[in-house]
Amino acid sequence: SSGINAEWPLRPGNLKDESHLKGTMSGDLNGVGDDWSESEDEEDEEVVDNSVSNGTSGKSSGMFSFLKNINFSTQQTVTSESLEPVLEKLKEHLTSKNVAAEISIQLCDTLESSLVGKSYSTFTGLTSTAKQALSDALTKILSPKHRVNVLRDVMEAKSKGRPYVITFCGVNGVGKSTNLAKVCFWLLDNGYRVLVVGGDTFRAGAVEQLRTHVVRLANLYSEDQVQLYERGYGKDPAGLAFEAIKYANERRYDVVLVDTAGRMQDNEPLMRALSKLVALNTPDLTLFVGEALVGNEAVDQLVKFNQSLIDHSSTALAGTKSVIDGILLTKFDCIDDKVGAAISMTYITGQPIIFVGTGQQYPDLKSLNVKSVVSALLR
Repeated sequence: SSGINAEWPLRPGNLKDESHLKGTMSGDLNGVGDDWSESEDEEDEEVVDNSVSNGTSGKSSGMFSFLKNINFSTQQTVTSESLEPVLEKLKEHLTSKNVAAEISIQLCDTLESSLVGKSYSTFTGLTSTAKQALSDALTKILSPKHRVNVLRDVMEAKSKGRPYVITFCGVNGVGKSTNLAKVCFWLLDNGYRVLVVGGDTFRAGAVEQLRTHVVRLANLYSEDQVQLYERGYGKDPAGLAFEAIKYANERRYDVVLVDTAGRMQDNEPLMRALSKLVALNTPDLTLFVGEALVGNEAVDQLVKFNQSLIDHSSTALAGTKSVIDGILLTKFDCIDDKVGAAISMTYITGQPIIFVGTGQQYPDLKSLNVKSVVSALLR
């Protein structure tokens, strides 16, 4: 029998009218930080502008104000010794924004190599060089080895007559189901048919939570455009996902979104089950869902998740390499300018941050605007 549950939908009369949301997400996602105040960036520019020999001035703001700790004088060559107190301050600043220690050290090395041995006629010249060097280094880290364009890749899979499959994984309580629903909403708003798979067969209430989202989305679009595929609890998630993808293929769905049970990265049986699901079904995209709010703890989770998938993949199916392909960072609206976790995750895995969750509503999903994140770090 099919895994489509006949008990739903709820009567549309039970649901509030959300029709105003339709059409708000068509096309590529907006970048997080697109709407951040330009004036905040300009604060950084207001560093000391002064060409007198001692390099001191009463006016200084923004992150680069601590460069005034350099024993600076006109045309004097910058040395490693004169930079030492500045680099300590920079490390403190980056750590306060949740940048991992390893990356802070690398950024300090970058700054040192860009300034040492050079001389500057003005303090502004020195800060300008410093800012450019750090900005370039951060941009390079946040621009991963490969880019993922989901809408383009969905089109490509469709042209080959098969659905595009995304698997969502991560630890407990980071907002996997909610953010899966946001991704679903975005795809529906772009005209695609989506099958949502209740692959969390472990946590009580997980399937019902997904069903609630799917009912709301079907009410917004149509039952033909979005369905939930589930078989309740206690089933093998790998086999369930396999059946669902086959079902989606037969019924011409464009995208399959597979929810999985939240698990701690050191829970070996559950990590083995996830690895089996990924190895058996070879999704187009395996997304790690992590919280921006926990900072470097999310980086540790991601590293261990990735390693665990690699370690268990050989025992799941010989010859396959299960590995995280991209990151969905949730609760990004709660972190102010402590955006370091984004830098750390991309640096350590080399994988892109594809989605950023910025609230509780379906349209609260964005892409990562590298320039804005770099600006926030350099404030």
